Amino acid sequence: MSDFDVDLFVIGAGSGGVRAARIAASYGARVMIAEEYRVGGTCVIRGCVPKKLMVYAGRFVDEFEEAAGFGWTLPEPRFDWNTLMTNLHREVDRLEGIYRANLEKAGVEIVDSRAVIVDPHTVRILKTGQEIRARYILLAVGAHPVMEPAIPGGELGITSNEVFHLKELPRRIIVVGAGYIAVEFAGIFAGLGSEVTLVHRGDKLLRGFDEDVRDALAEAYRGRGITLALERTIHRLDKRPDGIAATLSDGTVLMADQVLVATGRRPNTSNLGLEQVGVSIDEVGAVIVDGYSQTVIPSIYAVGDVTNRANLTPVAIREGHAFADTVFGDKPTMVDHELIPTAVFSTPEIGVIGCSEAAARARCGEVDIYKTSFRPMKATVSGSAERVLMKLVVEKATDKVVGVHIMAHDAGEMIQLAGIAVTMGATKADFDRTIAVHPTAAEELVTMRTPFVVKKPVAVG
Repeated sequence: MSDFDVDLFVIGAGSGGVRAARIAASYGARVMIAEEYRVGGTCVIRGCVPKKLMVYAGRFVDEFEEAAGFGWTLPEPRFDWNTLMTNLHREVDRLEGIYRANLEKAGVEIVDSRAVIVDPHTVRILKTGQEIRARYILLAVGAHPVMEPAIPGGELGITSNEVFHLKELPRRIIVVGAGYIAVEFAGIFAGLGSEVTLVHRGDKLLRGFDEDVRDALAEAYRGRGITLALERTIHRLDKRPDGIAATLSDGTVLMADQVLVATGRRPNTSNLGLEQVGVSIDEVGAVIVDGYSQTVIPSIYAVGDVTNRANLTPVAIREGHAFADTVFGDKPTMVDHELIPTAVFSTPEIGVIGCSEAAARARCGEVDIYKTSFRPMKATVSGSAERVLMKLVVEKATDKVVGVHIMAHDAGEMIQLAGIAVTMGATKADFDRTIAVHPTAAEELVTMRTPFVVKKPVAVG
């Protein structure tokens, strides 16, 4: 008789945990998964999915405005926040049901409770006090948004968790931050008709992205009426009869109905029993793992945002699958975190894989840059000010394409496909011999032939 109740106990039923549980079960493992909130995790319940639905909602205003150039006469459109929220949450509920059903079909037992680690092979279910002995324990508890740094009146702000439960569309909203979440929600609320101010301590949006992309997004956002309060921070928040007063570091006072703080996230490792059992965590609370997602305790593994490696849903899914293959499928698998296609669902949208120009110059030495900026075909008739940016970064010595950067409608769709080529090690010559699909914006990726040359200033005197 086995000394264990289950082969695998997963703490956290988000994207990574669910994938790990299902794949492990498919290998014949006895699997139990615990979730204290809702099955589906951040992505399905309060992240990628509901946010993307809001992105769609915010972009309809462009469609209405551009229709006139194509001969359509429309009545004045009217947006209803409650309709969007009702339909959004109905879809989230549907997806959670699918996640639960898929786990059950795979033979995974779901426990609707918080669970904590007692020892390297024991987990306690807090709702019942029951202790489960497991051959392996997988931490897939994700991360949570933080409102940092702490300021007077900070409790008046909200995070990306609460934004999906607002009772009404804010007429004025301040977004604090300049990463994925901040720029996405700034674009969403601007599209829905809110007066948006984005406050950021740095001089540009999207730290770590290519400089051309950062500059192009800032220009596009200003063109969409978003106020960028850069190189400033919020000093304090005060409640007033007409809204929330945000005092900035330069003394400026901005009034808003909501203040959305999107300055970062922290791993959900508090009060899990990790310290007592000896699992190592770093200075931000992330679980330290090796290439196989194993902690210093051989029976305990961790995947997803709780490890703070590459905090993206598809990465968590890949890590969860790789864990199950390694531990239960006799197929040791490491996840490559080097090349990750990613999209920012700003408006305009951004798609990226590989190195920025600056990173490529530091890593590869000499590089060739191919880039173009143009009005998309639709804009030439609609009159829209929208512009497309496309950029290829090529290592000169090998001709390999080491970076692709796109800002355009459906850039996320484009970068998924371009990501296949870059992951396979495609060269610029491979791109060049690919026949273009015409007329499309994406054809520019295979028709740019002349490297971009930076003009040096002419010496005077």
